Amino acid sequence: MTRRIEEIETQRHNLEAQIKAKATDIKETSQKCKQKQDVIERKDKHIEELQQALTVKQNEEHDRQRRISNTRKMIEDLQNELRTTENCANLQPQIDDITNDLRRVQDEKESCESEKIDKHKERETLEKEKKSVNDQIVQFDNLMNQKEDKLRQRYRDTYDAVLWLRNNRDKFKQRVYEPIMLTINMKDNKNAKYIENHIPSNDLRAFVFESQEDMEVFLKEVRDNKKLRVNAVIAPRNSYADRAPSRSLNELKQYGFFSYLRELFDAPAPVMSYLCSQYHIHEVPVGTERTRERIERVIQETRLKQMYTAEEKYVVKTSFYSNKVISSNTSLKVAQFLTVTVDLEQRRHLEEHLKEINRKLQAVESGLIALREKNKHLEHKDNELRQKKKELLERKNKKRQLEQKISSKQESLKLMEQDTCNLEEEERKASTKIKEINVQKAKLVTELTNLIKICTSLHIQKVDLILQNTTVISEKNKLESDYMATSSQLRLKEQHFIELDENRQRLLQKCKELMRRARQVCNLGAEQTVPQEYQTQVPTIPNGHNSSPPMAFQDLPNTLDEIDALLTEERSRASCFTGLNPTVVEEYTKREEEIEQLTEELKIKKVELDKYRESISQVKERWLNPLKELVEKINEKFSNFFSSMQCAGEVDLHIENEEDYDKYGIRIRVKFRSSTQLHELTPHHQSGGERSVSTMLYLMALQELNRCPFRVVDEINQGMDPINERRVFEMVVNTACKENTSQYFFITPKLLQNLPYSEKMTVLFVYNGPHMLEPNRWNLKAFQRRRRRITFTQPQ
Repeated sequence: MTRRIEEIETQRHNLEAQIKAKATDIKETSQKCKQKQDVIERKDKHIEELQQALTVKQNEEHDRQRRISNTRKMIEDLQNELRTTENCANLQPQIDDITNDLRRVQDEKESCESEKIDKHKERETLEKEKKSVNDQIVQFDNLMNQKEDKLRQRYRDTYDAVLWLRNNRDKFKQRVYEPIMLTINMKDNKNAKYIENHIPSNDLRAFVFESQEDMEVFLKEVRDNKKLRVNAVIAPRNSYADRAPSRSLNELKQYGFFSYLRELFDAPAPVMSYLCSQYHIHEVPVGTERTRERIERVIQETRLKQMYTAEEKYVVKTSFYSNKVISSNTSLKVAQFLTVTVDLEQRRHLEEHLKEINRKLQAVESGLIALREKNKHLEHKDNELRQKKKELLERKNKKRQLEQKISSKQESLKLMEQDTCNLEEEERKASTKIKEINVQKAKLVTELTNLIKICTSLHIQKVDLILQNTTVISEKNKLESDYMATSSQLRLKEQHFIELDENRQRLLQKCKELMRRARQVCNLGAEQTVPQEYQTQVPTIPNGHNSSPPMAFQDLPNTLDEIDALLTEERSRASCFTGLNPTVVEEYTKREEEIEQLTEELKIKKVELDKYRESISQVKERWLNPLKELVEKINEKFSNFFSSMQCAGEVDLHIENEEDYDKYGIRIRVKFRSSTQLHELTPHHQSGGERSVSTMLYLMALQELNRCPFRVVDEINQGMDPINERRVFEMVVNTACKENTSQYFFITPKLLQNLPYSEKMTVLFVYNGPHMLEPNRWNLKAFQRRRRRITFTQPQ
């Protein structure tokens, strides 16, 4: 067998060598085929180039003939036009007149442009001045708004009444003045404390009327209908505003007095008249610290009833019974309402100035409009003159241009006629070259065909050799397999023979030892034989027949080990019958019955367990398969959302143990950077903004799978960077605004600028805070009127 294997191996080597030789021949032949094919392709390309060159020359000749024909026709047309051209020698005077008119129009345009520049400069100056005046008026209005804000915060009913008055002034016959604290304007806000300490707060927030009828209308509407707590007073019929004090201020300056209360502020005449008549502000002087130092002398010498020092108010009374002078002083409270100073006179002057500026601006604008119209008219006239001049010049130069064109076209025609091409000769040359190349191609194709046949024959021979080699290798593998199997059996047989020989030697020695011991037991000598009745089997004679039937030990085991086992069994039986307890047998029987019963129960339980497992498996399949499909759909949408953000994410069903259903869960893995791997969504791997993005996209992936009437998302964009916040907002808008989708409530304290919004979205602003109005005091119309008033007072 070994020799056969070696022969086959030699045959295999020879076949492989032949296969390699054939492969070399095939490679060389294939290379030659490739070279021939390349040469044929080059010949084809050469033929195509010749045909293209001939086509180009044909096209060029056709184009030349067409251009010659067109040029001849153009020369004929130009000559006809030249014959019909008039003599334009008398056009120069007309051209000169139009030139003079153009010069005059240009002068007028320059003058108009100069005036426009002056008007623009004047308008810019007025605009700057208007802006400055508007800024000053806004400053005054801001100060006035500060006073109104203080009134609104302290006396809300009075403030609401002011708003009502401003919208309903047409209901009153005479002028009605807003609360005194709004109409008073301190000349120096340091002196506001004297006025606020002298005039009670009830009168400071009182409305001033010139007519009793107007006051009754106002109180009926505001107090009775609107239930507002307001105060109202009537100015005296006879004005007290200009009444002189009983003592001149020059007499009091020696005591440190520097002014009367009336001179510390400005107010409308009816308001001033009321304060003079009610609180005698024209009789109450205001002093300094010097006045307080000599207050006793001041009281005794001046006999003033009320006066103010730097920080105190003094009231002097004379006892009706004892005629004694009694004075009391109180510390001045800090001013709260009149600290804001607004010069109303200056504001009125600014408004008048603004009107004057607007009037001037209108005049300038009207002048600019007139200049534009004039400039437009001049421009139109200029264009007309230029067009006329152009037409005249064209008519003047037309004859010379026609002669030049005819000469140029004739030169072009002569050159084109000289540049001739013999198409028949070119076609004959191209055909000859193509025929030569085709002859070469036919020769190459013949050679290529022979090479292909040789290559095909070599491939067939190679395949035949490969099949022979495969057969030889298969035969060799089979022989090697048989050889290995036979060698293995031989080794097993040899090992078995060695074991049997060793066993034979051991038994022989054992038999000899037993024979020696038997002779000792039977008291036999070395030359004596064993009696026949003690022999277990009569020896077999050479002819194969036994001499007599079995003797005494024929029923006993034949080997020593079996004899020892039989002795041990018999000894155990004998020991069991010594002192035997009858309950042991009963206990044994009882236990045996219990074992049988438990065995039956165990079989039943195993059957039930198999049924339960089968039932659980069926229920698990009905539940787990749809769950996996649902998770796969969520994963698909989740991955698409992340892909649109140039990130990656996936959702899968996380299972630690197939049988531990409590541990099943959804696992979200995301990747926000291309350099990292997918990580599970946890607080340790992602930032707060990234977790918010992932959570929002997961909810959006659930949207089309989990149908619900609406969804609420609260501050999901907090912690996101602007790029992710913009992307997520766009996705929410696109998703929530689709047809047949759930309603979204997106709650957030802030949003980025220039976000995309849809017509299907509604934006609600929630106002809340410690300074918000109570619901019953909410007046939207009043807010709108206030907004319109603020807008009206702002600069345009």
